Amino acid sequence: MGTDQFGRDVLSRIMKGIQVSFGIGVVVVVAGGLVGTLLGACSGYFGGYVDEVIMKIVDAQMAFPGILLALMLMCIFGRGLSNTILALSIMSIPRFVRMARSGFLKFREADFVKAERVRGASAPRIMFLHILPNLFSELTATASLTFASAVMSEAGLSYLGLGVAPPKPSLGLMLSDAQQTLLMAPWNIAMPAIVITLLVMSFNLIGDGIQEETEN
Repeated sequence: MGTDQFGRDVLSRIMKGIQVSFGIGVVVVVAGGLVGTLLGACSGYFGGYVDEVIMKIVDAQMAFPGILLALMLMCIFGRGLSNTILALSIMSIPRFVRMARSGFLKFREADFVKAERVRGASAPRIMFLHILPNLFSELTATASLTFASAVMSEAGLSYLGLGVAPPKPSLGLMLSDAQQTLLMAPWNIAMPAIVITLLVMSFNLIGDGIQEETEN
């Protein structure tokens, strides 16, 4: 794959950039998934005032386009790996909230839940031992799509100079640097772009496949 304008090996930087993207994606999915699932579970199971408050907050956050919200957060917190993860994690929470809420609304009046209430089971036990396992497929599909979105958003933020800070390699940062030598060394911009496309496409296809299996 050649070298960049500074003589650095493009393949090595792409491999390290993929590692950074995977790390960010995993942390964003775990953090956003835990917080979003917990909020969605409380919203869907308890309903009423709890549901109204949580969903008003989620709706207010979703009023901002995802990448615009991430840009705003990065401008507040500053660039860097930890701040990028924080911004993308906050951005991913509403997706998990809505998915978990719909599942808990569906199952909270199911017969097995009513049976557990009659037996005297506590709300947390019913929520996380009896209802949550039934949402595994939906939450897995959501996690896969969130991972792809996090990789794409991180690349976009780094491309704009608001994501991962150099010298740590990032696929988006490589795209930004390669603009300077686009005509002389087009492979410098083609290779990171291809890798980002393959990463995002693969996890989107995984998420779509899980959703199709769940529906069938």
